[in-house]
Amino acid sequence: MHSFADESNRRLSALREQNLFRELRRVDSAQGPRIQIGGHPYLNFSSNDYLGLASHPMLKAAAIAAVEKFGAGAGASRLICGSLAPFHELEESLAAFKRTEAALTFATGYAAAGGTITALCGKDDILILDKLVHACIVDGAKLSGAKLRVFAHNDLEDLEDKLRWATSTARNSSMVTRHILVITESIFSMDGDCAPLMGMVALKEKYGAWLMVDEAHATGILGQHGRGLADALGVSQQIEIQMGTLGKALGASGGYICGSRALIDYLVNRARSFIFSTAPVPAAAAAATAGIKLVQSAAGESLRAQLRQRLAEFRSATVNRQPEMACPIIPVILGDEAKTLAAAAQLRAQNIFVPAIRYPTVARGAARLRITLTAAHSGADISELAAALAGLKT
Repeated sequence: MHSFADESNRRLSALREQNLFRELRRVDSAQGPRIQIGGHPYLNFSSNDYLGLASHPMLKAAAIAAVEKFGAGAGASRLICGSLAPFHELEESLAAFKRTEAALTFATGYAAAGGTITALCGKDDILILDKLVHACIVDGAKLSGAKLRVFAHNDLEDLEDKLRWATSTARNSSMVTRHILVITESIFSMDGDCAPLMGMVALKEKYGAWLMVDEAHATGILGQHGRGLADALGVSQQIEIQMGTLGKALGASGGYICGSRALIDYLVNRARSFIFSTAPVPAAAAAATAGIKLVQSAAGESLRAQLRQRLAEFRSATVNRQPEMACPIIPVILGDEAKTLAAAAQLRAQNIFVPAIRYPTVARGAARLRITLTAAHSGADISELAAALAGLKT
């Protein structure tokens, strides 16, 4: 048997040999279109801060005011030492924003997914996931112990096949409490494509299933006042569980679930990642509330228009063609991990930071550069990126 140190080093060597080794890069600046890494300035195309709110004065002022009034930490979980006012204000703002009866916030989107799925589903239930859903959904599904099925990405025919099988299985089961939950993202984080939510809603209603949609990359970007893809397509009121994050276009941090009052009350009582976690810092909740207010304002609409302009400039400067309603996630799929790392290094040599995304974030052989545009970028930034991409040697 290897010693712990020897085994750890052996595993790290294997990752390096497969071009899958990762390391933390210290950033000595706020998130924005330009960041400082290792003392060098980079044009930043890696962030999910799509509207540039992470350093917005309104969010910073809200966070500072919350620290002054409520301190740096929350003390304990919200069910132990009381639930601080900034969390209630945030959840009321979220529910109004998403036009649901109630909302519940979690420390992270990962905690929101895992806590919700395991609270709602168990061994007598069936989960049907899109093949490309985020790892937090996959992990929550596995942890729930429910029977798990995966349908081909955005494939309504395959989803219907899985639903037909699930309803047949439920009918033939002696367990009268068996439920079927379908889970998808609205905008997929690594490909930037949209889920066919209208078709999915029709299918889940046809087969008596529930639907959970992760709007992490659509919230703040799509729909009226940035409510998300479900709102843009007019189906948000037919989705039982709306999930998202506060750390992307909303500029803060944390995860949320929006839905009926009964759903939220049940999660407060049964979502283990909520019950057994110290509450997030009050400053983050206050900043998120400010972000929600901002994205619904005239300033928020102006930022969305600016982001759409940056996307149009990128499309005109490259051969890339994005879907009409796409989130500003632009994958450049190179396939080979070593080639992708080399391409990212070439961009860094030109002071442009774009992450190399590899397995297990994406499938083997699907390594890519993941480019994200924000409203904070300028037209000149887009031109610089397009020129650098055109000169890549892959």
